[in-house]
Amino acid sequence: MDKIQLLSGVLTKTGDLLEGTKKDMKELPTPCSEFRVEDLVNHMVGWTRVFDANCNSRSIEGDANQYECKIHPASEYKAAATSLLDGWKKFGFDRKVQLMSSELPAESVFNMTVMEAATHGWDLAVATGQPIPYTEQEAQEILTRAVATLPAQYRGTDKPFAEIVEVAASAPAIDRLAGFMGRKP
Repeated sequence: MDKIQLLSGVLTKTGDLLEGTKKDMKELPTPCSEFRVEDLVNHMVGWTRVFDANCNSRSIEGDANQYECKIHPASEYKAAATSLLDGWKKFGFDRKVQLMSSELPAESVFNMTVMEAATHGWDLAVATGQPIPYTEQEAQEILTRAVATLPAQYRGTDKPFAEIVEVAASAPAIDRLAGFMGRKP
C-alpha cells in the first residue's frame, strides 16, 4: 500500500473518530489504562502536533503528553493531520527526521505515526462505542510496520508499551495490531 494513501486513510478515519466523540464521554475509561477519553484525546492531538512539526522540520513548544485541547479537539487534530500529510508529500521519505531528542530515519517516524494514530484510534473507538474504521489492508500494513519498528526492550512495567497480548493468527488484522500494541481485543 502506498504510504501517503495509508497515512491519509488512517488520519482521516482517526479524525472522524475524534469528531464522533461527544463531550459527555470524556470521563469514560479506555483500553489504554492510563487514559480516560479526555486524556486520550489530548494525547492523540498532542502527539499528532509533534509528528506534524517534526515531519515539517519545525520545533514545537511543550510536552505532547501534557497537551490540553482547546474547544474543538477534532478540528485541532484534523489541522495537524493535514499539515503532517502535506509534509510527507513535500519532503518525502529519503531523509532523517528529528523526533524529540533523536534524529531517526523517516521510515521509522512514519511507522510510529501510523501506529500511534491507528492504535489510539482503536482505543477511542472501543471506549466510545464507535465502529473501528480501519480496513483489513490498512491494519495489516500497520501491523507489519509495528513489528518492524517496536522492539521488545520498550515493553513492560515502566516502559512506554505494554507486553504483547496473544491474538489468534486468524483474527482480523486490527485485532492482531491491538494485541501487538498491548491491548485486549
